Amino acid sequence: MTMSRPVAYGCLALSMSLVGCYVALSKPLTSALPVFLLAWLRFGIAGIAMLHWLKKPPAEAPMSRQTRWLVFLESFIGNFMFSICMLFGVSMTSAVSAGVIMAAIPAAVAMLSWAFLRERISLRVWASVICAVAGISLLAWSNSGTASHTGSAASDKAWLGNLLVFCAVLCEAAYAVIGKKLSGVLSPRRISSLINLWGFLLMTPMGVYWALKFDFASVHGGSWLLLVFYSLAASVWTVWLWMTGLKGVPANLAGVFTVMLPISATLVGVLVLGETLSAMQLVAFAIATAGVLLATFPSRQALKRRYSDN
Repeated sequence: MTMSRPVAYGCLALSMSLVGCYVALSKPLTSALPVFLLAWLRFGIAGIAMLHWLKKPPAEAPMSRQTRWLVFLESFIGNFMFSICMLFGVSMTSAVSAGVIMAAIPAAVAMLSWAFLRERISLRVWASVICAVAGISLLAWSNSGTASHTGSAASDKAWLGNLLVFCAVLCEAAYAVIGKKLSGVLSPRRISSLINLWGFLLMTPMGVYWALKFDFASVHGGSWLLLVFYSLAASVWTVWLWMTGLKGVPANLAGVFTVMLPISATLVGVLVLGETLSAMQLVAFAIATAGVLLATFPSRQALKRRYSDN
C-alpha cells in the first residue's frame, strides 16, 4: 500500500507526541509502582488489547531468520531497554529535563540511518535536525534550574537519571532504524504485537518477582487509569502509528519527527505536573517546530511534479 507523505508525516508526529506524553506521565506512575512491575503490567495490558494482531495475515510471507532476529532486537532495544532506561531515568529527574535530553533523538536517528541503512541525508534534513537540537538546547539553558526544585535527594540522583534518559535516546534511535527495515516486510500491526510479546517475555521474571511482594491495594484508582493509558499509548498506538508512517518516508527524515517527543513531554510537565514555561522556552518550541516544517515542506521540484501530475 502506497502512503502519501502528509499522512505519513501525521502518523509520525502523532506517534512521537504520544511518546512524549507518556514519558512525562510515567513520572507519577514510577512513584506508585516499582519500575519492573510497571513495565511488565504495561506489556501485559497492551498484549491483551492486541492479541488478535499476532495472527499472520494470509498475504504475508513467512518470517526469515533475519526478520525474526530484527523483531527481537526491535523489542529488546526499543521496548525492553528503552522502558528500563526511560522509567528509571524519569523517576530520578524532571519531565522537562527528560524532554531536553530527548531532543538528541533526531540527530541520533539520522546518524544511525546513514551508518546502517546507507540513507542519504539531505541538507534540509540536517538543517531541520540542527533547528530541533538548537531549539531544545535553548530550552535546556532557560530551564537550567528546574531540576533543583525536585528536592535534595532527587537532585543527587539527577545526573544518573539524565544519563539513563540519554541511554533511552540511543535505544529510541535504534528502534527507528530497525523499524524501517521491518516495515518493509511486516505490517505495522504485526510488528506492534510481536515486539510487545517479546517485551512481555523479557520483563516477566522481574515483573513476577515484584508482583509477589507488592501491595496492589496501595495504588489509587487514578493511577490504574493512568497505567491503562500508558500501556495502550506506549505499546499499541505509538508503535502502530510509527510503523505506519515509516512506510512512507526514509528513516532519517522520520527521525526529525522525534522532536515532537521532547516538546510534548515538556508541555505535559508544564500543564499537568505544574512546571513553569517562560517566554524563552516558547522561542525554543518555535525553533524546534520550524525544524519539522523545514524537513516536511515539499521542495520546489516536488511541487512542480505534483502540479504537472494534476
